[in-house]
Amino acid sequence: MKKIIIIGGGFAGLNLAKDIKNTSYEIILVDKNNYVFFPPLLYQVATGFLEPSNISYPYRKLLRDKKNVRFVNGALVKIDVSQQKVLLDTGTLSYDYLVMATGTVTNYFGMENVKKNAIPMKTLNDALEMRNFLLKQLEEATRLLDNKKKLKEKLNIVVAGGGPTGVEISGMLAELRKTIFKKDYPEFNKLPVNAHIYLVDGSAQLLSPMSKKAQESTLLELKKIGVKVYLNTQVTDFSNQKVILSNGKIIETENLIWAAGVTSQKFDGIPEHCFGRGKRLQTDAFNAIEGLENAYAIGDNAIQFLDPNFRDGHPQVAQVALQQAKNLAINFDNLANGKPLKEFSYHDKGSMAIIGRNKAVADLPKNLHFKGFFAWFIWVFVHLISLMHYRNKIATFYNWSIAYFTKDHDLRMIIRPNESKTTNPS
Repeated sequence: MKKIIIIGGGFAGLNLAKDIKNTSYEIILVDKNNYVFFPPLLYQVATGFLEPSNISYPYRKLLRDKKNVRFVNGALVKIDVSQQKVLLDTGTLSYDYLVMATGTVTNYFGMENVKKNAIPMKTLNDALEMRNFLLKQLEEATRLLDNKKKLKEKLNIVVAGGGPTGVEISGMLAELRKTIFKKDYPEFNKLPVNAHIYLVDGSAQLLSPMSKKAQESTLLELKKIGVKVYLNTQVTDFSNQKVILSNGKIIETENLIWAAGVTSQKFDGIPEHCFGRGKRLQTDAFNAIEGLENAYAIGDNAIQFLDPNFRDGHPQVAQVALQQAKNLAINFDNLANGKPLKEFSYHDKGSMAIIGRNKAVADLPKNLHFKGFFAWFIWVFVHLISLMHYRNKIATFYNWSIAYFTKDHDLRMIIRPNESKTTNPS
């Protein structure tokens, strides 16, 4: 049996493993986590609207019915392309075909203080850390009512990045502050606190890939719910409880949420000439890595310039990853059956972002644009059906229903595992 090793179990890697129909392949899916999670809803875990289990599911249970697919838990250390082997921190595997589907990591643009002090929003661990941190900040703020400077530092929140993640978490935090926080923290009702939520983006508009209508609607709605938006502005530093902006403004805060950018990774053993812009692996029209034999790349860590509609490369969004996974699965099946390979062509199915309760924007094919409740309903429906398992769908629908009708939720617990108890002694 030909062995296919897939590094990374996100949208691209997991769906490739599931979509390959030919059972003459032995497929090994490798990931550093033993679960897959749904990144578009990370911010809802971070704000306490969903539990981690609502948006995650173990690989082994998802794949147990795929008899020719097995899962290996491990992080990639090195690739030996001459011997066709991958070295993990848990062992070594050999391959006939290698597929890189490692996604991206947070990009701090070389700012060490931001990397050290900001709150990232890329993994499930990040979301849990953010939930714990922000709840802890609120608890500490209740004991600082006589110190307005420290109180402002605890309660001011800066969100860097005006893409869907930045917009959605800004809107969610603004609504939480107006509703739930007032119920849970009556201490803040005793005196006016001049604290705000700031959304900062280096572009001239929010949601850059979306239509102008969507951008304008989003900006207007965020301002209505109290978010202070700074466009054409970048975070340049974050230290000593101060976020420094490129427009000269200084915001006193201990809370910087970083959703401003991502980058791919370089891997030991893959030649330098294989990497393109943003450290993405350059591929041909079939997603084969240029300059390597029997190696492919799909999803956010891949870039190709042969699609006539996307000469600068495809956007790093879930739909590209899913469609590339499906196309490569077809090509692996065609390869096994001696059929010609199919070139990848991306079909844009639209984009959307939620701003708050009954507020969203959606751009769909054929220049269709929606906003308000109908766009919000589309967003809820699409994200619900996109979850991995029916258990995720049911649990998420239940939590969303409770939150919608009660304007409240009950997942605001600070839970920190004792690391010394969960690691093996050396």
